[in-house]
Parts: sequence; structure tokens; C-alpha cells
Amino acid sequence: MNEQNQQTLDTLQDIKRMMERSSRFISLSGLSGIAAGICALVGAWFARNEFKPYYKSYDYRGGYAADDFQELKFRLLVIALSVLAAAWVSAFYFTWRKARHNKLPVWDLTAKRLTINMLIPLVAGGLFIMAMYQYNDWKFIAPACLIFYGLALVNASKYTLSDVRYLGLLQILVGLISTQFVGYGLYFWALGFGVLHIIYGFVMWWKYERNA
Repeated sequence: MNEQNQQTLDTLQDIKRMMERSSRFISLSGLSGIAAGICALVGAWFARNEFKPYYKSYDYRGGYAADDFQELKFRLLVIALSVLAAAWVSAFYFTWRKARHNKLPVWDLTAKRLTINMLIPLVAGGLFIMAMYQYNDWKFIAPACLIFYGLALVNASKYTLSDVRYLGLLQILVGLISTQFVGYGLYFWALGFGVLHIIYGFVMWWKYERNA
């Protein structure tokens, strides 16, 4: 009788896993979150170093030169794009590795739904942030990055693991808090994209990948 019950439980577990694979993208790796967080912290460090010579120029010039400001904008944009590219490549690699280990496709219907639902807030937020960048309105660029990214995670979470939703809500919270601390946006940016990603990645790895 016990053996029959165990077989029934195993069958139910198999059905549950099949339903999850058909409705949710479960190949996200916790290591990709850790890698993205490390990339963000390294980028924040480089960005902070770019601000130092710019602010020092005020001491001997009595004001900020327009050329210096344009150069700072360009350097920060390069750093941001580099962090984005490095995070995307690492996320793809670890996700592909986990999918291959579990013998699952990396690109299927759930992956497409996940991508589309995540891109809608990301593209809208990216265009909004570029508008602020264009008009030199720096105060809320970091909060906007965190808030729109959090909205993208929440919007996409229904097609993947529920843990992603909590990460998105925390990103939104950090972004909203940072609106009240103008001038410290880089530190909140590092907290959201760096520290929270590393914590999230470790939790994901501990829950879903450690035993594997």
C-alpha cells in the first residue's frame, strides 16, 4: 500500500513539474543574479571614480565647464551600457547552462512571454531615462532605473519563478526611497542593482540549485 501511495505521489510530482514547465520559465539561474550584481557594483565603482575629477574641476575653475560635463555624460553612458551588456551575457550563459543541465529549451513559448512582458516596462523606462539624460535632468535617473526595472520584473514574474516578483517589489521600494535622497542616486543604484541582485541570486541558488 505504501509503495502504491509513493508511486501516486511521484506521478503527481511529475504532473506538477510538467505543468510548471509549460506555464513558467524555470531555467533562470541564481548565479546569473549574482553575476549581474557583481557587474553592477563594479560599474558603480567606475562611475564614482568618474565623478571625482569632474567635481574637482570646480575648485580651480570656479565653475563646471560644458565640455567636462558632456565628457562625463558620455563616460557614464559607456559604463551603463557596458554593465548592461556584461549582465545580459552572464545571465544568458548561466540560464543556458541550467536549461541544458535540466534538458529544457532556452527559447520556448514561456520564454517569449517572459521576454515580451519584461520588455514593455523596460523599453518605456529606457526611453524616459534617455529623455532625462538628453535634457540633463540627473536627479531622478537612478530612481527611474530602479522603479522601471522593478515594474518589469513584477510584470514578467507571472511567467517565471515567484521569487522574481519579490525582487521587483524591492527594486521599486529602493527606487522610491532614493527619490527623497537626491545626490545619492549612485549609492541606491548600487544597492538595488548590485546588493539586491547578489542576495536574490544566492537565495535562488540555495533554494533551487544547491542540491542539483
